[in-house]
Amino acid sequence: MDFTRHELTGGDWLWIRPGQVQRWGRGLPAADGLVIAFPPGFTGARPAVGPVAETPFAEAVLTPGPRDAEGLRRALDHLRFEYDALAELPLEAHVRVLRHLVAVLTVRLANAYRAEPGRPVPNEAFRRFHAAVERDFTVTRRVEDYAAALGYSRRTLTHAAQAATGMSAKRYIDARVVLEAKREPAHGTSSAGAVAARLGFADSGDFTKFFRQWTGTTPTAFRRTARGA
Repeated sequence: MDFTRHELTGGDWLWIRPGQVQRWGRGLPAADGLVIAFPPGFTGARPAVGPVAETPFAEAVLTPGPRDAEGLRRALDHLRFEYDALAELPLEAHVRVLRHLVAVLTVRLANAYRAEPGRPVPNEAFRRFHAAVERDFTVTRRVEDYAAALGYSRRTLTHAAQAATGMSAKRYIDARVVLEAKREPAHGTSSAGAVAARLGFADSGDFTKFFRQWTGTTPTAFRRTARGA
């Protein structure tokens, strides 16, 4: 998922965020699991899923402890029951029930993520920085621009990013750009020049240099490898 390999075992939960590139291994047809898919905003007011779970670079796989696993199982069983009981309620009421139960499940998942030993807890500065990067990473890669827009110093953003992700603020921004730059060659049809323009590079040469510094290869070579050519 997003070019990181994850091995799943019984009882694991995998959090897949909107826009992430997925590639499933050959064992999927024999897998026994449940997929819960819902569109952004389905739960109405944003549930407390936690900034770490929302961050593109956060660990995606969760193996909950016994208490969290029991709470998740009960929430999931109730969701499945109501999902299958479509004819027992008016449609509007049915959808409202599902919205609440999906919110309960995501809150449960967020709490289980936070309960894992060593899980970082981002502060308000990082939460705002992360949201700004998600919005503007195609516009600017300068930490100073984000600091000025958010009213923080560069040092504050660097410390916040380091505590939450283990990366400096500059590296966090560049990593987000690289992630987007890798998604398009893997599954899109745009040329390197088109991707460079969309990501805010002056020309395809600057983009290729940036991409090579981060990945050790060119966008064209990465596309061939990612697609198994």
